[in-house]
Amino acid sequence: MPRKYNKQNKLHVKKGDEVLIIAGNDKGQRGRVLMVNPEKERVLVEGINIRTHHEKPSQDNPQGGRLRREAPVHVSNMMVIDPTTDEPSRIGRKRLEEDAGGRWVRYAKKSGEIIDK
Repeated sequence: MPRKYNKQNKLHVKKGDEVLIIAGNDKGQRGRVLMVNPEKERVLVEGINIRTHHEKPSQDNPQGGRLRREAPVHVSNMMVIDPTTDEPSRIGRKRLEEDAGGRWVRYAKKSGEIIDK
């Protein structure tokens, strides 16, 4: 459920991450994150949750017809792929002390490898 107060939801996935779907009809499939919607806690993943969308004819698509496109998936139904082991892993956050500001980074809990560049 979305929060009522003025605070940005922190999700464990970002645009460009490779994720594994762990629940639903596409369970076991991998894909790259195309878009993240923190307010609704939903993520659009390339090639996952394909739905048929009926479009009326327009200038861009004069024929109209049925188009197949991705639909958003809830963020709890996916895990980020660890770049070193190529396996799904839970994600943690920690602050890097060597930086002057001490920026926050995401890391894979399985290997301890930092995910953010």
